[in-house]
Amino acid sequence: MSSSRRLFFALSLPDALQQQVIRWRAEAFKPEDGRPVAAANLHLTLAFLGEVSAQKEQALKTQAGRIAQTGFSLNLDDLGHWPRPGVVWLGSKRPPRALLQLAELLRSQAARSGCYQSPLPFHPHITLLRAATQPVAIPPGTPGWPFNANHFSLYQSSFEQGRTRYHELAQWPLGPQDKS
Repeated sequence: MSSSRRLFFALSLPDALQQQVIRWRAEAFKPEDGRPVAAANLHLTLAFLGEVSAQKEQALKTQAGRIAQTGFSLNLDDLGHWPRPGVVWLGSKRPPRALLQLAELLRSQAARSGCYQSPLPFHPHITLLRAATQPVAIPPGTPGWPFNANHFSLYQSSFEQGRTRYHELAQWPLGPQDKS
C-alpha cells in the first residue's frame, strides 16, 4: 500500500443542489460537449495538495483545524469553458470575501507544508464536464443557485474500477455567518 495519498481541500455540494446541477447540465449540454463529472464528485476545490505523505497529511489536518473562518453564501451564477484543460465549469461572478480568504489560508498552509500551489489566481468553480477540448456552446444565463457553506473538507482522490472517486477524510465547521 502506498504511503502517500492524492488530497485536496474542498467545499462539498448539498445533495439537493447536486441533483439540480446534474438535471440542468443534462438539459444544457450535448453528450459530445464533454464527459460529465459524477454527481458525487461535484465540489469546489479550495486547495489542491497532490501526493501527500501520512505525516504531512496529519500536519495539514492539524493546521486546518485551527482555521477560524465564518461560513458564507455564494451564488452559482457564472459558467465558462477552459479549452486547454478541457473543462466546463460553474462558478460565482462575485465570490464572497470569506470564500477567497478560506482558500488563501488553505493554499498558504499547503505551500508552507511543501505542497506545490499553482501561481494562477484562485478561481472558485465546480467542474461540470471534462474532456471538453472542442468549442462548447455555453448556454446563456445560469440558474443562479444559492449555496451556503458551513464546513470544508479534506478529500482523497483515488482511481478505482476505472473511475475517479473522491472520499471525504475529515471535515471542519465554519463559524456562523455575520448577518450584519
